[in-house]
Amino acid sequence: MTSPTNKQRPLGVAMIGYAFMGKAHSNAWRNVASFFDVPAFEQKVLVGRDAAGVQEAAGKYGWAETATDWRTVLERDDIHIVDICAPGWMHAEIATASLEAGKHVLLEKPLANTLAEAEAMTKAAQAARARGVQSMVGFNYRRVPALALARELIAEGRVGTVRHVRAAYLQDWLADETAPMTWRLKKETAGSGALGDIASHAIDQVLFLLADRVTEVSGRVHTFTTRRPGAAGLEEVTVDDAAWATLSLASGAIASVEASRVATGRKNSLQLEIYGDKGSILFDLENLNELRFLDATAPAREQGYRRILVSEPDHPYLDAWWPQGHIIGWEHTFTHEIRDFLLAVDGGTPPTPSFEDGLEVQRILNAIEESAAERSSTIHLQGSTTPVTVPEGA
Repeated sequence: MTSPTNKQRPLGVAMIGYAFMGKAHSNAWRNVASFFDVPAFEQKVLVGRDAAGVQEAAGKYGWAETATDWRTVLERDDIHIVDICAPGWMHAEIATASLEAGKHVLLEKPLANTLAEAEAMTKAAQAARARGVQSMVGFNYRRVPALALARELIAEGRVGTVRHVRAAYLQDWLADETAPMTWRLKKETAGSGALGDIASHAIDQVLFLLADRVTEVSGRVHTFTTRRPGAAGLEEVTVDDAAWATLSLASGAIASVEASRVATGRKNSLQLEIYGDKGSILFDLENLNELRFLDATAPAREQGYRRILVSEPDHPYLDAWWPQGHIIGWEHTFTHEIRDFLLAVDGGTPPTPSFEDGLEVQRILNAIEESAAERSSTIHLQGSTTPVTVPEGA
């Protein structure tokens, strides 16, 4: 077992998984030191089950070595960080073993496929943290500069008391009923469908932006296409295509959450609307450099949403990038995430969002499923008091 210290140089990084998220994380690891002052690290090893595939990916993405068994990587003293980009059904086993081996863990969202797994993983993270081993969940949209700015404006009281929030994450990659079966459409591998995949992001944003907690949940889920073409012919889809929920928050605010992978015409649209008694904020991920802000304290003849182009050096994260007006993209959120994670590991401080934050989202996802199963029941989240934390540097 590795006994981590705050000043190990360089930090050896292993990443497990090299598909969509692995590519996004690799891009961040490859570029973060070019723009931010971070502790020295090395992209040591990329792990994947297919030897030829992982070898090809490693060459493209800048990893020095490859492995096909993640367990062997945990035995190495030159590996200090494990970045887990594997599918959700593998999260619990890999993350727990990595923490027990003394490796700092960055884990893609959602935390787990089930609430029981998430609770066990959080206990493992707490025990590891006591030994100086850090862990973080990859809710990368916390690192969108416009959303980090929105949180600052809300915390400063610019919208006053928040009354209600609308959060909708809409995609259309399953709108075509002939779209093929994937692991994301099977409960045993994905845990849930649009609910865990993208509603988790929307829920995390509600908690993050408002620094609040959910006390009651009412929800519904639905599968529009129940069978899809796969290796065995038409195969049964065992997760949801879309989900809806109403969340009551401790502050008294109400949030509506919607997630769909069959919203024709929406490619990757995370829409957030925050309404307070003194103003409101609008955001859409498909225009991620822009924030719309209305100041309701201004005279009525001057009121209206104004566009904030979030590209100034004093906006969160942007002093490291380009001159004003030169926008950044979706991939930069992962660079910011890696930056914050490395600084936390180096400083010996718990990074955010923590596994506790991930567990809070998992509790809400579970409550939505319970409510949907009971058709109209409201689920009370008693004792759910985990505070939402703010990323370093945001």
